[in-house]
Amino acid sequence: MAEVNISGAKKAYGAVNVLHNVDIEIRDGEFVVLVGPSGCGKSTLLRMVAGLESITGGAISIGGKVVNNLPPKDRDIAMVFQSYALYPHKTVAENMVFALRLQKQPADVIKQRLQAAAETLDLVPYLDRYPRQLSGGQRQRVAMGRAIVRSPQVFLFDEPLSNLDAKLRVQMRKEIKELHQRLKTTTIYVTHDQVEAMTMADKIVVMQGGKVEQIGTPLELYDRPNNTFVATFIGSPSMNLLKGRYKADGAIFVTENGDEIPLGFTPEASDGQSVLLGVRPEHLSLAQSGLTATVNVTEPTGHETMVFLRYGPGELVAVFSERHDFEPGQVVTIAPRTGKLHLFDAGSGKTLRPN
Repeated sequence: MAEVNISGAKKAYGAVNVLHNVDIEIRDGEFVVLVGPSGCGKSTLLRMVAGLESITGGAISIGGKVVNNLPPKDRDIAMVFQSYALYPHKTVAENMVFALRLQKQPADVIKQRLQAAAETLDLVPYLDRYPRQLSGGQRQRVAMGRAIVRSPQVFLFDEPLSNLDAKLRVQMRKEIKELHQRLKTTTIYVTHDQVEAMTMADKIVVMQGGKVEQIGTPLELYDRPNNTFVATFIGSPSMNLLKGRYKADGAIFVTENGDEIPLGFTPEASDGQSVLLGVRPEHLSLAQSGLTATVNVTEPTGHETMVFLRYGPGELVAVFSERHDFEPGQVVTIAPRTGKLHLFDAGSGKTLRPN
């Protein structure tokens, strides 16, 4: 079994604390993505699991064994780096089996594992080439192949797609997900790209400032964010947040402009409380009555239309599945979809919507 348990993990560089009591449970075979903005501590945490960074406090266990003081080679993990980290003077085959040769594995075992990994990753035609003769996507597959041949308990990915162009990132996302579905190896994947997180993960860990903000499946985080950070970080474009106050009589949100929006649920809030209304761009529709807004910019993408609107002192983003040809300065009326609203405390940012 290859569960990974992170319990009360801390990391400090001198007097600077970068990770604060992180608790994460990762089941055997699970694909878990650590996501968050740059500097949130996700890569540091991954390197602590790998043994490349020491742990200041708490415990990390792999397969039920605490590995705090084990060197990386004894943790039975394999890591794929952002920079590929291939040896330029070695062929694809030599790069892939290098770790096995260091382990003094039998020649027949090395050959068998190399062939299996090369076939899995469509690298058989490239085994005699050097990294400089490969595309970015092919180099990333070689780096993955080097990890696969070791048959580790855990795969660790540190932003492996960030050096690739947009089209290749989409392709490699699919390939990594298919690879996990075949191998079913416990995987921890770090990215700052929430689209990668949403499309690849069984479970997402959202981090900010060295702390875990929320853990859940992609749709749990999308549908039921714990706070405004998760609400605006998960989803593209981000969730709209409107300032206003809560009116208990009728469970209504009142905007700064005085417009009233029925919530459709009773929040854990008091009458007159300063709150933020959250509504995702795809949950705004053109309507006969609602919020009067002015078109700033329209971005047609073919299958949908993204519209940036000026409402009161702020901006709203709406995504319509239909095609629209709005003019800048055009006045439109929009309304949020009933049952798709979120309410947060204006001070703490915590959700006020009961589960």
